[in-house]
Order: sequence, then C-alpha cells, then structure tokens
Amino acid sequence: MFTRPLALVAAAVLATGALAACSGADRADVVVSAYPFQWVAERVGGPDIKVTNLVKPGAEPHDLELTAAQTALIADAKLVVYLPTFQPAVDDAVAQNAKDRAFDVAAVQPLTDIVEEGHSGKDPHVWLDPTRLATIADKVAERLGKIDPDHADGYRTRAAALRVELEAIDKEYAAGLKTCQRTEIVTAHESFGYLAARYGLTQVGIAGLSPDEEPSAQKIAEIIASAKAHKATVIFTEALVSPKVAETIAAGAGAKTEVLDPIESLPEGSSDDYAKIMRSNLGQIRAALGCS
Repeated sequence: MFTRPLALVAAAVLATGALAACSGADRADVVVSAYPFQWVAERVGGPDIKVTNLVKPGAEPHDLELTAAQTALIADAKLVVYLPTFQPAVDDAVAQNAKDRAFDVAAVQPLTDIVEEGHSGKDPHVWLDPTRLATIADKVAERLGKIDPDHADGYRTRAAALRVELEAIDKEYAAGLKTCQRTEIVTAHESFGYLAARYGLTQVGIAGLSPDEEPSAQKIAEIIASAKAHKATVIFTEALVSPKVAETIAAGAGAKTEVLDPIESLPEGSSDDYAKIMRSNLGQIRAALGCS
C-alpha cells in the first residue's frame, strides 16, 4: 500500500534533480585570468554564473601558459575577464577566440605607465586600489546583465553590496596609514604602485613589474642605501617569489623581511580571500611604517 506514495516521492526527487541540473546548465560560463577577477566575478555573479580561473592556486599568473583545454574554455565562455599585456598567452587566445566576449579591465580602469631600467610597461596590479576594483565590479555587473538580462537585478544588487565592502576597506587603509613614522615601502616587485598612490606611500620595488626579474647589483646597492636613509625596518617579500634577494637587502639595511601579498593568486588550499588579505596587508604595512 506504500507503493504509490513512494513512487510519487521518487518522481518528485527526480524532478527536483532535473531542475537543479537545468539550473546549473543555464549558468553563464565566465573565464577569468587571475584571482582578483575571480573574486569579483563570483561575488557579483553569485549563483547565476560559473567562474573558471585560468591560473591554478599557488601558481604565478605572470607566467601563465594555456593548455588546449583552457583555450577551449575561453572559446566557449560567455564572458572572459582579462587584463591586456599582463598575460600574453591570454591576449592571444582572446584575440583569436573571444574578442566579442572579452571584458578588458584596462578599458574600465586605465593602467599606469611604469619605466624601469631602460624599458617601460603597464602596471597590471590595479586591484590593489579597492576603489578601482569597485568600479571594475560595477562594470562586470553591467556586462553580465547584458549577457543574462533575467538576472541583471541580482548582478547590480551584489555589485552594490561589494562596492560598500570595498569602500569600507578603502576607509580602513586611509585611516590606518594617516599617521606613520615612515612612508616608504620596499617590496619584492613593483606591484603596489596603485596602493601606494592611493594612500600617500612611496614604493621601492626590488624587481620590476615581473617578479622573475633579477635586479642588478647596482640596483640592490641603491635599495639598501635608500632603506637605510629612510630607516626602513622591514623589507617585504611575497609568498610566490623567492625571498633570497629581499633577505640580502634586509641584511644590508639592518632590517627584517615580512610577507606582503599582491593578491595575484591564492595559495593552494587557502581559505583567505581578497578582503581578508587586504586587511592583513594593512596590518603588515602599519607595523613596518610605525603607524599610530
């Protein structure tokens, strides 16, 4: 006598599963070229999109080389969020497979020119200014709304909430770095230019825009002299970069090394996110600069 009710329950379960499968299949596929854009896309897109980051956790995004499968993901995506010149392999794949579906972050937030030891380039680390990242998030919501009009209100609402959170981080930085004994930060590579410009700091990069760049002996000597002159107590290194040169400079300047994260990629298995790391970075900078 239980046969029919059980059959009805089973049918309901199957129907629910089918609806869930359809819902998952209907989500817009979004491909991103680095962790900060993954964080923004996931926060803005919520349950309505599926985000794939081309950079594996713990990998250095500057060095990204695409597999055939990743190129196929770019070709099939509804939206590709990327930063031109940051990862040449992505530039090529977008140009060949997704030009009409690409979201160029630099078109929303123009990049700063950097001149370093005889050559120039664009500084890609725009996400380290939270106000700039908020504007990028607004534009991602706008673009997603055009791709997926049925969920446009949700994208706008989540982007507005994200802006509030990013503006709160901005206020914490402005207040936390308002009164400091020093304003010069010595970093593993020149990734903190936007942050420094936003909060009145001076960045001295050991390497240039690429963390793999080996500084000359002359530049190392200059950085040591500058660190001594500014009475720097900390030389910042990064989790994804060898600390050897930073340690050499720290020893020469009578300073110690600490980690400052440019948030290019998350370590494998990390439970941190952009907001948590930004606040951790603020604590490290405040300690290094003797802020009150």
